[in-house]
Order: sequence, then structure tokens, then C-alpha cells
Amino acid sequence: MDIILVIVAALFIVLGIIGSFLPVLPGPLTSWIGLLIVHLTEAIPMDRSFVIITLVIAILIWVLDYIIPAIGTKRFGGTRSGMIGTTLGLIVGLFAPIPGGIIIGPFVGALIGELLNNADSKTAFKAAFGSFIGFLTSTFIKFIVAVIYLGLFIGILWEYKSALFSF
Repeated sequence: MDIILVIVAALFIVLGIIGSFLPVLPGPLTSWIGLLIVHLTEAIPMDRSFVIITLVIAILIWVLDYIIPAIGTKRFGGTRSGMIGTTLGLIVGLFAPIPGGIIIGPFVGALIGELLNNADSKTAFKAAFGSFIGFLTSTFIKFIVAVIYLGLFIGILWEYKSALFSF
């Protein structure tokens, strides 16, 4: 049974890495589920502090994923309207049936928000570019955390390999 749980945990870890780039899956949270599953095996003792700390980090990254594009908009000269547009565009982009909606949504949302705020097109495009940079930054952070969780997973398996794979 432990081997099956390890395989399922590995699938969640890999899905978490893929989820770093796909908007449908929350990358670090999905990877964290893999870490939780591996700790539920009988061969690996439950380290509650490890599980809680990695959960808190995964939730923090999940929340930041929605905040960072708005921060990018603000850093590149956007106003509150651009930040609201970025957030709304991100939400619409998640559900829009268009390829790349998660990338296009925040950009278009920031652009529309700034244009509705009577900004000139140069300022609006600059703010929209900031939103795009924020999205890329958020994606990079999610990917790094998911890869770190993969490393932790491999380390746990290596540490308890004799208990897990004793045939």
C-alpha cells in the first residue's frame, strides 16, 4: 500500500510542477498534497511541523499568485484602476475559453482599467506590460516552489528508502 501512496504522491508532485504553468492547477498546493500523501504512508513518520510549514508556504504562494500581477501594474506606473483591471482580467482570463487567457486577461484588464481612468495609451500599455511582468514573476515563483517540493519529496524517499522498498 505504501508503494501505491508513493506513486500517487509522485503524480501530485509532477502535477504541481505542471500546475505552475497551467492556471487550472494551483502548482505549489498540488505539490504539497503529494508531500502530505507521502507522509501518510506507514513507512514514513508524520512530521507535523514540516507538513504545516510547507502548507503555509504553498498557501502564501497561492495568494501571492493573485497579488503579484497587480503589484507589477502599480510598479510600472499603473493606477488603482489598472490594478483592479489586472485582477478582474486575471479572473476573467481563468475562465475565458481562449488559449492564453491567463496571460492575456491581466494584460487586457490593466490596459482597459487604465484607459477607463483617462490614461494616455502609452501609460496604459506600460501598466499592462507591468501586469505581464508580474504574471511571469508569479509563475516563476510557483515553479521554483514546486521544484523545491520535488526535491523535498526525493529527499524524503531517499531517507526512508529502506523502509519503503524493503521487498
